[in-house]
Amino acid sequence: YYPSKVVYNSIAAQNNFIVLGRGASQNIKEGMGVIDPNNGVVGVVTEVSSDFAVVMSLLHKDSHLSGKLLKGGETGTLSWDGKMPNIISLNGIPKSAKVAKGDTIISSGFSTSIPKGMLIGIVQEVKADKSTNNFLIKFKTAADFYNLEFVYAIENNQAEGIKSILEKVKQKTQ
Repeated sequence: YYPSKVVYNSIAAQNNFIVLGRGASQNIKEGMGVIDPNNGVVGVVTEVSSDFAVVMSLLHKDSHLSGKLLKGGETGTLSWDGKMPNIISLNGIPKSAKVAKGDTIISSGFSTSIPKGMLIGIVQEVKADKSTNNFLIKFKTAADFYNLEFVYAIENNQAEGIKSILEKVKQKTQ
């Protein structure tokens, strides 16, 4: 975990980014997950210079991290509609899942960026999607994007090994 000061943070655009006052010279790399001091997921590092790093915030229309319901274990994809900062959707949760307002959403661990079990948010609203067999779930983010001052970039020491073996599998199946 590498602590860093937030030197820039946008929350009002469709594509929000955060800039950290720490870069490659201070061990920050592309693909690192970023959390707040309370283990709330903030985003993923996408660009790095020698002394700064850009983080694609959860409040970005192209941010599609995987989230998991703590109680039932069902996994879905996070997406932000660009409207309310701190309110995000969890998509792909089947209507068979038991989910209610107040339930916890954590990281699934299905990425090399964010470890499993980091807090993503708390369910605010659950509705049945009439066009699919899934719920429409809105949740409040654990990270307070309005007041981000310090964060931690997470280095996954196993990331390269995982990426390497996945590349081998992809090459064999082509």
